[in-house]
Amino acid sequence: MSTAAKLPLPKAVPPGVWTALTWCAATAYALVMFVRLPGEVPTIPFRDPFDRSAASWSYLAVATVVALAGSALLRRRPLAAVALLLVGSVAAAMALNSTRIAFLQFLAVDVALCFIAAAQPRRTSIAASAMALAVLAGYAITRVLLGFPIGTSTQSAVALSAAVAWLIGNTIRQTRDHAHQVAASHTAEAVTAERLRISRELHDSVAHSLGIIALQAGAASRVIDTQPTAARSAMRAVEAASRQTLSELRRMLGVLREAEPGHDRARLDEPTPGVADAERLAATTSATGVSVDLRWRGEHRPLPPDIDIAAYRIIQESLTNVVRHAHTTNCRVLIDQRDDWLSIVIEDDGHGTGHTTGTGHGIAGMQERVDLLHGHFHAGPRPEGGFRATARIPIPAAP
Repeated sequence: MSTAAKLPLPKAVPPGVWTALTWCAATAYALVMFVRLPGEVPTIPFRDPFDRSAASWSYLAVATVVALAGSALLRRRPLAAVALLLVGSVAAAMALNSTRIAFLQFLAVDVALCFIAAAQPRRTSIAASAMALAVLAGYAITRVLLGFPIGTSTQSAVALSAAVAWLIGNTIRQTRDHAHQVAASHTAEAVTAERLRISRELHDSVAHSLGIIALQAGAASRVIDTQPTAARSAMRAVEAASRQTLSELRRMLGVLREAEPGHDRARLDEPTPGVADAERLAATTSATGVSVDLRWRGEHRPLPPDIDIAAYRIIQESLTNVVRHAHTTNCRVLIDQRDDWLSIVIEDDGHGTGHTTGTGHGIAGMQERVDLLHGHFHAGPRPEGGFRATARIPIPAAP
C-alpha cells in the first residue's frame, strides 16, 4: 500500500463534524464583523447593530447549543437535525438584530442539506430543503407582519444557496448511483462471458460423448442380427455414455440458455485441460518468480469433464491473481480429492489488496463456475495476512 493511501481522507470525517465546524466558523466571523479592527473607519456599510446585551448573548448561546445538537443528529435523524439547525439560524439572526437570516447564519444548514441530498433518500432531502425554504420565508413574513424591515435581496440569495446545496448533494448521489450501476453491469457482463466460456468447454465434452454414442449405436445396428453379444456390449457403452452426458447437462443447462454466436470450431481439436495439468501451471507460475508449493491429497481418479475443467480454471485464475496482485514470491496450492467431493485451496502470504478490488472479474468467474456445479466458493484476506481462495465441489456418483 502506498503512503498516500494511508493518509486520512476528508470523507472519513462524519458530516455532523463538518456542520458543527461550519457553524462555529461562521459565528466567529459574524462576531468579528462587529469589532472595529485597526485601520477601519468608524462606520461600516451594511453592518447590523449588535448591542452586546445579555439577551443578545443568550440568543447566540442558545443558537450555538441547538446547532451543535443538530449536528450530532445529522447522520441518525437528518430531518430533526435540519430543524435544530434552522432554529439555531433564527436565534442567531435575532441575537445579531438582523433584518434577515444572513448567509453566515445559514451556511451550516447548507452544508447539512448537501450531505442529506448526497446520502439520504430523495424524499428526505426534498423534505429538508422544503423546511429550510419555509423557515426563510416565515422569518421574512413574521418581520413584515410585526412592522420590522427585511432584507429581501439577501434573503433571496440565501434561499438560492439552499437550492444550490441540494443540487450539489443530489449530483454527488447520482454520480455514486451511476458508478454502482456501471460496476453491476460490468459484473453481469463478466458472468455472461464466463457462462459462454463454460458452454464452449461443455460442448467439447458433449461432442466427444455423442460421437462415441453414434459410433456404438451404428455398430450395434449392423451386428444386432448376426452378433447379439457384440450388439449388447455396444448398447451398454451407449447407455453409459448417455448417462454421463445427461448428468453433465442437468447441471449446466439450467443456467446456460444461450449459445455463443460464431464459436470457433477449431477448439474441438484442442485438448481440454484438467486438474492433471496443475503441475504444468505450477511450473509456469514458478517461471514468473512466484514459487508454487503444490500438494495432493486423496485419490487421483478421473473427474467428470465439467468438474475437471472448472478445477483447472480456478487454480489457473488464482495463480494469476497471486502473480499480479499478491506482491509475494511464494504461494501454496492444496488439491484434496475424495470419493464425493473435490477441495482446492490456494493461499499466499502477500500484502496486496487487488484480488477482489481490481478491475478484473476473476473472482466472479470462479464463483460462477462453482455455483454451476452446486459447490461452495470463498475468497478473501486471511486473518494472519495474505489471501486465500477455497473451492469445494461435489463429485456425482459414477453412472
